[in-house]
Amino acid sequence: MGLTAVLLVVAAAFAHAGWNFFAKRAGSGGAVFVWLTAGCSTVLYLPVAAGALLVDGVPPWRSWVLGGVVGAVVQAAYSVVLQRGYAVGDMSVVYPLARGTGPMLAMVIAVVVLGERPGALGVLGGALVVLGVLVIGFSDGLPRAGAGLTGVGFGLLCGALIGIYTTWDAYAVTALGLSPLLYEWTSTLLRTLLLSPRALADPGRLGRVWRAHRREVLAVAVLSPLAYSLVLFAMRLAPVSLVAPARELSIVLAGLLAWRLLGEDRPVRRLSGAAVVLAGVVLLGIA
Repeated sequence: MGLTAVLLVVAAAFAHAGWNFFAKRAGSGGAVFVWLTAGCSTVLYLPVAAGALLVDGVPPWRSWVLGGVVGAVVQAAYSVVLQRGYAVGDMSVVYPLARGTGPMLAMVIAVVVLGERPGALGVLGGALVVLGVLVIGFSDGLPRAGAGLTGVGFGLLCGALIGIYTTWDAYAVTALGLSPLLYEWTSTLLRTLLLSPRALADPGRLGRVWRAHRREVLAVAVLSPLAYSLVLFAMRLAPVSLVAPARELSIVLAGLLAWRLLGEDRPVRRLSGAAVVLAGVVLLGIA
């Protein structure tokens, strides 16, 4: 993976950890919070999407619709499941499990379905990233009941959805030839429309979530599309089986945020896992 792709992935990691921190702070917002963030993102990034159309031209209609619809459905499911996970579990459990199982599944799909063949260093780096994420996620031991076990379940489900949408998104910006910026904006717009009936069914709750979490909504609305657009550009420069694990550098940052700002404990165990993640990212960078 070249230097440009590495820099894009590192920048995406900072943005990704940031928006997840704000999403955790609004964990009780549920689908309404997801709808608000998607709607604000659609408005805020409209000039970016228009610029992408001017630079890259209008993509083939069928590819544009197919890419956007599939991406919107899977990412809507992921966003709602993640928000639910943050409502019942710790960020330092849900996030690592989601980000660890996601790239592992994405690598398997990329190799089996897309025919990618990462080198030995790439495979080793991806394995170290996954191992480090699991060390952080299980720093309190294996949860056996209650909220801890529920958080693990939501984290694993998020991971499965991440693996699916990561592979699909790579296909959309490579095989379908969609502009990463336009594709991300289209998926966000369609996700907003998809969740509108549920969000608008209770105007009172919608107003309460907006008043209570306005700052979190706007922060996620800016950082989430930015993070993933950077990843999509990286996928144009490097195989998804390498980009997907490398972006998990964000788990280091998220773990630190959860410890320092959210009061979640076990810093030594989590920083040890972070060191393993960093080792994996270094190997991916030179693969």
